[in-house]
Amino acid sequence: MTRTKSGQPSEPVAHHPRVGQPHDAAAEGPIAQAEAVAATLRTPADPLGPLGRRLNWRSAFLIGLAATAGVAVTVGIIQMLLLAGQVLLLIALALFLAIGLEPAVSWLITHRFPRWAAVFTVLAGLTLLLAGFIAAAIPALVEQGRRLVEAAPQYVAQLSDDSSAIGQLNQRFHLQETVQQIVDGGGPGLASGVISVGEAVFGAFSGLLVVAVLTVYFLADMPRVRTTLYRFMPAPRRPRAILLGDQIMVKVGGYVLGNVVISVISAVVTFVWLIAFGVPYPLLLAILFALLDLIPVIGSLIAGALVALAAFSVSVPVGLATIGYFVAYKLVEDYLLTPKVFGRVLRMPALVTVCAILIGGALLGLVGALVALPTAAAIMLLVQEVVFPRLDRAHASGEPAADPAA
Repeated sequence: MTRTKSGQPSEPVAHHPRVGQPHDAAAEGPIAQAEAVAATLRTPADPLGPLGRRLNWRSAFLIGLAATAGVAVTVGIIQMLLLAGQVLLLIALALFLAIGLEPAVSWLITHRFPRWAAVFTVLAGLTLLLAGFIAAAIPALVEQGRRLVEAAPQYVAQLSDDSSAIGQLNQRFHLQETVQQIVDGGGPGLASGVISVGEAVFGAFSGLLVVAVLTVYFLADMPRVRTTLYRFMPAPRRPRAILLGDQIMVKVGGYVLGNVVISVISAVVTFVWLIAFGVPYPLLLAILFALLDLIPVIGSLIAGALVALAAFSVSVPVGLATIGYFVAYKLVEDYLLTPKVFGRVLRMPALVTVCAILIGGALLGLVGALVALPTAAAIMLLVQEVVFPRLDRAHASGEPAADPAA
């Protein structure tokens, strides 16, 4: 019962005050009666009323309806995953990066930073690293482009010289004729190829932009995301889920930060090596080596090949020495740095590590290889803490134990 401004009692209102409905029993019929009952259910603690009685899911109709709806929902979910697979992959990658950066944000928060300031500091540091890479790459690209333009007439002249290396390649593979045919006869095909390359570049750039924006949103709202995910667990299982979920987040964050630490070490050591032997563009190559080293197994091989090619431009001995340096560094990284950095966080056997990277790369490519190790570590944690204990206690719940002689 509510009261008017004059203090007189008035009839309680069930619906929202912004929803104008006539309160006429003849016009509304049973709805007016239901609104009267709904008004008595509203309390300050439950403004929308308490939860109703659960349905009887044992009835034949609801069982059949649930089975049919389950099949329809499963088919619909599979179709949605197939249609939105690329977008969901970007969202998952952004969430993975946000969880990986969360330990750095949490460390700043424990040192009396507001969350917005902690997030801004971490993102500003990443932006400075990216700006440093671009600043180092642009002069090198401009210089190489200028040299290519200046040397283009000489390369064209060497195509007709059978004594030069380019001329011998042209004579064997008919490079000049092939290029001329592509230019003359491949007009529509060449244009479509250029358009396809442009679309691929634009798609990659837009994907990176989406991941960057989503990472910022996830990182800024991580406490609410964490709380919402835990709300999906039933109340009796929620405390245990929080313990396991937080441990998984720690593993993901430790993996990302540990990977960054190893990449920074590789960049510093590579920069010193390139400076010592006079390899051109040492800062650019060192940063590129660090970025590619973030990708497990494949990235380090590509980075080593690029650095070795740059070293061969100085001399053959320097190139061979750089290959030897790369092999030695990989041995130190795999058997000294990686166990020290990841050993306390992931605690994964070497066999599981290799298999996880191979499976992740086969399923999702570079993204799969990047998230394979923390995903495998999370699965191992769930198996060790949930699956194995339940299997060990299975016979205690009434199931007969296996016969040792069987």
